[in-house]
Amino acid sequence: MIDYYEELGFEEKRRVTESIQQLYRQTFLLERRYDRKTGRYQVNRDYYPCSKHLEFIRAYFAIMDIEVVENSQMGVIYIRGEQVAGEKLSRLATFYILILKLIYDEQMSAVSTSVNAVTSIGEIHEKLGAYRLLSKQPSMTEIRRTLALLKRYQLIEPLDVLEDIDGQSRLVIYPTIHVVLMGEDVRELIGTYGEEGEEDDESGL
Repeated sequence: MIDYYEELGFEEKRRVTESIQQLYRQTFLLERRYDRKTGRYQVNRDYYPCSKHLEFIRAYFAIMDIEVVENSQMGVIYIRGEQVAGEKLSRLATFYILILKLIYDEQMSAVSTSVNAVTSIGEIHEKLGAYRLLSKQPSMTEIRRTLALLKRYQLIEPLDVLEDIDGQSRLVIYPTIHVVLMGEDVRELIGTYGEEGEEDDESGL
């Protein structure tokens, strides 16, 4: 494994190192990401070095008992395993992920020609209310903090600057959301959280 790396040129080594760092820090690497300035999906420069040297990178992560998975259909490379310690999610972030996954599945079942979906803050909160997941409206500070977290892990891409977010603001939902939760899991979790919300309402919390 070391021999393989040492035989690479200086620039190629740098790219492989950056890809490994990105993958470990973000969990996911997307082949294409939405660029707000151009309004188009742009190639992620870290994806192809990772894909090109995937066997080496798999061996590297295997030392830490972490599996590297490539899904070329969705255009995503990600890591998984007990050693992958993600950031502790707030309750609001957890609810957002559940609803984003639900919206993603709904849109993908209707349109099979794309792996990305688009929603709005308003639609997310409408569904949160329909499933009785929120007992009170979160502050804009909480919403922005949650969106920033989901953006960092490449689950979404806000189409507006976070400081200007409002109910009409739209978000691209990346296919990485499909990796986080399976369809059956999300509905079961929503049902569980919905029941908790009803109990909180009844107890006056």
